Amino acid sequence: MINAFAALEPKGQLTEYSYDPGQLKTHEVEIEVEYCGLCHSDLSMINNEWGFSQYPLVAGHEVVGRISAVGEHVKSLAVGDPVGLGWHSDYCNTCHSCRTGDENLCQQATPTIMSHGGFADKVRANEHAVVKLPAQINMESAGPLFCGGITVFNPLVQFDVKPTDKVAVVGIGGLGHIALKFLNAWGCEVTAFTSSEQKAKEAISLGAHHTLNSKSQGDIEAAANRFDFIISTVNVKLDWNLYLSTLKPKGRLHFVGATLEPLDIGAFSLIGGQKQISGSPVGSPATIAQMLEFAVQHNIEPQVETFDMKDINKAIEHLESGKARYRVVLKRS
Repeated sequence: MINAFAALEPKGQLTEYSYDPGQLKTHEVEIEVEYCGLCHSDLSMINNEWGFSQYPLVAGHEVVGRISAVGEHVKSLAVGDPVGLGWHSDYCNTCHSCRTGDENLCQQATPTIMSHGGFADKVRANEHAVVKLPAQINMESAGPLFCGGITVFNPLVQFDVKPTDKVAVVGIGGLGHIALKFLNAWGCEVTAFTSSEQKAKEAISLGAHHTLNSKSQGDIEAAANRFDFIISTVNVKLDWNLYLSTLKPKGRLHFVGATLEPLDIGAFSLIGGQKQISGSPVGSPATIAQMLEFAVQHNIEPQVETFDMKDINKAIEHLESGKARYRVVLKRS
């Protein structure tokens, strides 16, 4: 049996819940959970904000732990290995994306959060979705790298961001604070867009070289033609044409935050400077492994607050309050 914390209804408190996962599949591994990050996506699923949650729901997709069992055909992992599991727990392994190293784009991928996730003592996944941790990594803070971390690292690889680029981050929160750390270590000149004076000061300590007030049209207008790349981590509507004006010719505005409203963008904002707009999800297992090595080399860790897993409802309240700085991690005692 696996012992977990589950939502039994939308917006309900999580309660203790046990389930029988059945026989371990031949290419599956079982992970004994030590830590699991708590992400806004977990809240969206618990509250059925996306309309497809099924209950009882065991969320949790920033899992860190050790392999406790392996299926008979598992070759890449062994019992005792320290590992992490992120957004996907399985892939079809036959589509073009899977066969060309972009498993994160597999349309048949199984989200960990849609099956039985990491708010539990154990979780199962296909071996190909599980990434072995580097020996030097801090396991307590590693979980958020498997969602928030890879979400902001993946664009650096996919779009060939260069160390000489001037890059801006919109929104300094759970995603944005990790982006500042990665970009600084990448070698970029980093600017943080934020509406909070307190966060502006924090942004400098996290790796930003400059800050801009995202509520000041004048400040943004003064930054015209400054940036090669802007990464937006927010989920609110902004004046995207104004932000496009801060890009150099051939610059890119990239979305990793799920902006809830349609993008209101004038074509001439793109055409005149041959500018680009794009978006991306989490990364492939290979890119996650690359990110972990980069994080270890540059001593990068998400800033986390840790709660005991038995206090999961208190942790959810803290995250929902907007006071988390910047990621919440649950520790299984």
